[in-house]
Amino acid sequence: MKNRYFFIFRLFCLIITISIFFTACKKKNYIVYYQKANEIDSIYRMAGNPKLAVEKYKELFDEYEPQNQERISEYETYIILTDHFNIDFGGKKSLKKLILLKAERGGNCKEYYSLFKKYGIDSADVKEQILDWKENLNQRLVDSFTVAMRRDQQGRRPLDTALAKKNVEKNAKLLIWVFNKYGYPTARKMGTMGPNDTFFAMTTFLTHMNESKEYPYIKSKLYEYVKSGDCVPRDYALMVDVQAFLADKEGIYRFNPNVSTDSAKINHHRKSIGFQV
Repeated sequence: MKNRYFFIFRLFCLIITISIFFTACKKKNYIVYYQKANEIDSIYRMAGNPKLAVEKYKELFDEYEPQNQERISEYETYIILTDHFNIDFGGKKSLKKLILLKAERGGNCKEYYSLFKKYGIDSADVKEQILDWKENLNQRLVDSFTVAMRRDQQGRRPLDTALAKKNVEKNAKLLIWVFNKYGYPTARKMGTMGPNDTFFAMTTFLTHMNESKEYPYIKSKLYEYVKSGDCVPRDYALMVDVQAFLADKEGIYRFNPNVSTDSAKINHHRKSIGFQV
């Protein structure tokens, strides 16, 4: 009888452990993150309540790894505000996250040297962290997208429709191969620049995927990557709306020249992927 109770107890503990493990491993939906970040940005900028914004940002970053989006720079704003109000934001550990987020967009963080020094990080430490990140980029992705970005422009100017179409299909196949092998090609994985100052213009590159027969699959994968936090909502929205424009339809997210008379519908669509309204 005693062994039986012991077995049941161990089985119960195992079930609890597995449950905790799968809960911890459950992927976060970054559309929710973007929606919350946009709401908090409104609290800070529109409502003029920075202290409440700090509280909300802290809750957000306790649940999600920060993204520091281009338009609102939420993590950067959080660090600046917390330092201003002498609120603990996590010190060196949080500042190192900021350094990496800035580096991914090509920043060198010089504007924050004095802030870093305040928390025991000198300029040499910042440069070393950025250099370490650059040295550990996925070189295969860097090389592949250096070729792909150059190929993407061939046949565009001067116009050579046949060549442009051929290159779009080559790039679509490359993109799908990358999805399957490496996931979404984020700036954290490959940076923003390749050799000979080749800029990884992913926004333009993705809009050209509209011309590929693989577009439906790429669109569905990109939506998954928006949810995982790898692809920014802006790039997905622009790609979808360019497709609508090419089909002479009104854009879902209003990223084409067509004029919408239903702003409520457009705002609903934008919110649904975490894009700002």
